[in-house]
Amino acid sequence: MGSVFGLHKKALLLVWIGEIWNFFEASIAIWAALIAGSVALWAFGFDSVIELFAGAVMIWRFWNEREDKEGDAEKTALKFIGMTFFLLAAFIIFQSIATLLGYFAPPKESVVGVIITISSAIFMTFLFFLKNRIAKQIGSRALRAEAYQSLFCDIQDLIVLVGLGLNVFFGLWWADPVMALVLVPLLLKEGLESFEDE
Repeated sequence: MGSVFGLHKKALLLVWIGEIWNFFEASIAIWAALIAGSVALWAFGFDSVIELFAGAVMIWRFWNEREDKEGDAEKTALKFIGMTFFLLAAFIIFQSIATLLGYFAPPKESVVGVIITISSAIFMTFLFFLKNRIAKQIGSRALRAEAYQSLFCDIQDLIVLVGLGLNVFFGLWWADPVMALVLVPLLLKEGLESFEDE
């Protein structure tokens, strides 16, 4: 029992660390997206905001652990986090298509965006493995889903880098929104799995 309680405390600590990082990350990414007009950076920044929400849900879930006799907090947390995947997918689709159709200006290069995405890739990979390991140990699908938010952040980091790189070196501005769309099937899959029964 004490061991399980210790794991829950570690999980909660990791969630709080993720919250602090995501606040910093979201602020920088959204600022860089505003300057560059990058769809990938917008999606990256919006994903960080969603991760903040997912982290808040997990904090609430662990806070209610002792009263969660029927696992209701776990199920509710899982559904809320699942909805964040759908929100992010919808945002990426709208922003990417609008940019490709010319409703938004073509994205510019962003050195700040490249730096924050590389930093995030390193940090969030480390955080994902720690969270996922504890999620398996305590049997929390909600923590696993929240951990995968961190993993998708890593995947998105690579997409942002590819999109910005193709724009900077080859002038392919459309690569930015197109690469962002690559995430959509993965996000929808994870969102649907969050709503599946045990």
